[in-house]
Formats: sequence, C-alpha cells, structure tokens
Amino acid sequence: MLTAEQNETLTRTGPGTPMGDVFRRYWMPALLSRELPGPDCPPVRLKILGEDFIAFRDSTGRVGIVEPRCPHRGANLFFGRNEACGLRCAYHGWKFDAEGRCVDIPNVTPDVAERMKPRAAIRALHTAEAGDIVWAYFGQPDDAPAVPDFEFAAVPAEHRFVGKKRQQCNWAQACEGGLDTAHFSYLHAGINEGRKVGLHQVGRVPSGSGDTREPPRLARLRWLIEDGAPRFTVLDHAAGLLLCAARTADDDHLYWRMTQFLMPNHSLTPGNFSEDTALANTWVPIDDTSCWIFCYAWHPDRPIGDRERERLSRGAGIFAEVDDDYVPIRRRENDYLLDRELQRNASFTGIAGISEQDQAIADSQGLIADRTRELLCQTDLGVVRFRDLMFEAAQGVREGETPLGARNARAYRVRSGDAVAPHDLAVEEVVRERFGERWGVRLNAQDP
Repeated sequence: MLTAEQNETLTRTGPGTPMGDVFRRYWMPALLSRELPGPDCPPVRLKILGEDFIAFRDSTGRVGIVEPRCPHRGANLFFGRNEACGLRCAYHGWKFDAEGRCVDIPNVTPDVAERMKPRAAIRALHTAEAGDIVWAYFGQPDDAPAVPDFEFAAVPAEHRFVGKKRQQCNWAQACEGGLDTAHFSYLHAGINEGRKVGLHQVGRVPSGSGDTREPPRLARLRWLIEDGAPRFTVLDHAAGLLLCAARTADDDHLYWRMTQFLMPNHSLTPGNFSEDTALANTWVPIDDTSCWIFCYAWHPDRPIGDRERERLSRGAGIFAEVDDDYVPIRRRENDYLLDRELQRNASFTGIAGISEQDQAIADSQGLIADRTRELLCQTDLGVVRFRDLMFEAAQGVREGETPLGARNARAYRVRSGDAVAPHDLAVEEVVRERFGERWGVRLNAQDP
C-alpha cells in the first residue's frame, strides 16, 4: 500500500505538482490527427494535464495548440475563425498563429498594433505529428527532445490503426490495470456450464482436461485460466520496464506474457505472438479524475486489412465501442451495460468487450483509487515497480535531473508480446529469443 502523501504524488498531474512536472518533460499524445481533418477546419477544445487549450490546423496544415483566452478582453478562441494561417478572435478580430504570436490587431492604428503585438502573444505548446497522432510538448520549443520513436508511428500508415477512448477515473489506476497481466485469468475469462474457461471454450462441450493438441494461439487462453498466479520477473531498460509473467503451459513449458511500461504513461500490451498485430496504449490525464486512453494497433510486416480495421473501429480488444466524441458506449452511467444472464452463462463479468471490462474495474476503484487500503500480493510486482519508477522520476525532477527516457527517443523502439519456452530457460534467454535487442536494452546515446 501507499501512504496518502504517496498516493497524492502519483495521481496529481496539474501544473506545479511533482508528477505534473514529470509529465511535462515528455511528449504527450494530445489528439488524433483526424480530429483536425484539414487546413482551416474548425478548432477543437482540448484539456490535458488539467490545463485548457484550443487546437487548430492552419492553412498550411500545421497544428497549433494555444491557450483559449484572447489577451484583449478574455474571449474564448474556440469561437474564433480559423483562417489564413491563424485563429482570429470573433470578438474584435485579434489573430494568433500556431506559435501563439499575435499577427494582427485590426481595431487599433497600425503603429499601435505593432507595439502591442509582442505583449499580446499567447501561450502555445510545441507540436508534432507522428503515427496519426498530434503530440504536444509543454517545455520550450527550442529545447524539445525528439518525439518517442514508437514502432507504430514508424510503419506505413496502412500498417496501423489508432483510436482513443475517455476513461472516467485517474490516469494511474487505469494504467496499472494495463500493467496487471494477472487479471486476465479472471476479468477476461469465459464461463461454460458454471465453470471459468478460456474465451475459446465458451459454448463448447467441456472436455474435463486441457487439449494439448491446441495451437499456442488458442492454448494460451486455456493456460490463462489454468494458472491464475503468474510468476513475475521485471527487467528495467532505458525507457522503462519489461514485465515478464510466466504461467504453466503444456509439455513442461512456460507461457510468458511480456508487457512494456514506457515512461511516463505508455504500455505495449502482451497477448500477441510475433505473427500477430501488436497493440499499445497511452494514458493521458485530462485532469485528476479522467483521462484519454490512446490506442494503437500495428503490424511491422503487413497492412491492417479492411476487415480487421473495421473490427477495431467498432470496438475490439483494447479498442472500445465509442460515440462520436470518443466516449465509450458502455460506461459508468449505465453500469457498462452489465448483463447478469451473460455473466451467468458466458462471461466472468457479464460486460461485453475486453476494453470495457478493464474500464469498469478501473472506474469501480473510485475517481482516484485509495491505495492506502490495499493488500498487495506477489502478482502485483509489476504495479509496485511502476510506482517506484514514477516516484524516482518525481524525486529526480525535483533535484534537476532528466527523467528516464525523456531525451532518448530511440529507447522507445521496443516490443512486447508472448512466448512459449522450456520451463528451465532463463527469462533473459526467453526475452532475447523473442525480441532480440527490441526488448529494451540500455542505450547510452541521448537523442536531441
């Protein structure tokens, strides 16, 4: 468990907070690129890390993220006109470019306007686009590091699909849910004739014992059920942690699920072999009681086909079924459309959707989980190491240090996923055979 002070440190990311200072040293996903579909499209409201902004795409296609208040009389620039490479206030016509510079003050004489423009500049975040995501950096533009070199952003556009969903709780507990692979043995299980089973066994005639002829991609669903207490090994690297969880498999083998946590709020999920689509999430605080979860699917070697793309867009796996505002259809206000009949006969939770099951449990802990009342056990090792890493970062930033990975974009080119290996093969060998150096080696070079 944590102390109340530690819980406060972990969960608060607003301006001037210790964890807020950590987050502001990194690039943050701010929007999906498609939310600003073209030059001079309507601006959108944006809240991130407890601060309000307006995002717009100018006439050249460049994205600006600026504070919403016009310095003249305080009108909100959301109501402004996006025109001719700037956002023009609807009240008196003052105009601002993507860098926050005031470029026109039409309601005074030209000589007065020139004197006022420097003082009329508004705050603007540094922006970049990569992987169909608009990224924002809170620090000074001339000191911005390179955008993290995620593989999903490096593959051709047809090889990836990205989305997002709103989560109605603090970022940290949602993130911890993504790092806790032990829950797959329960939260995402199926039910068959009153017995907990793998999802592929729902509706099948119970066999009474495992079918060792199943291919690993199906057998792993059974292994998750048969071994609900995975053994954890945590390996650290230049951008975060690789959380390795071993379960008993068939034929004296172990089934490894390996999850990446990348500072300060990214996770590459397990559940995929090398031939499968890879998946990842980023938890971006809106404020202290809600967050956006950005979701990425990609394959390094092939396009994501129309059928798979359509399935993801409707909600599958880590992608939720959402409305036009990216709010999940199943949410706190409707009890996630919990179906007790489904819970009795087919689903451990009675909630449809892997993402929605995760969401319901994270939300159920409260808007901000009270970690002073926890009783942790051995399968919580990954969560404990995540918290330790975040506290180390907060302490380091207070002392003037650069947090892990913040200026090492290359360290984010890592992979996660599953492996089946002999029970006596050391975890380091399992990792090397599955990922090579893409598990997250210690890189000494710092990117600019």
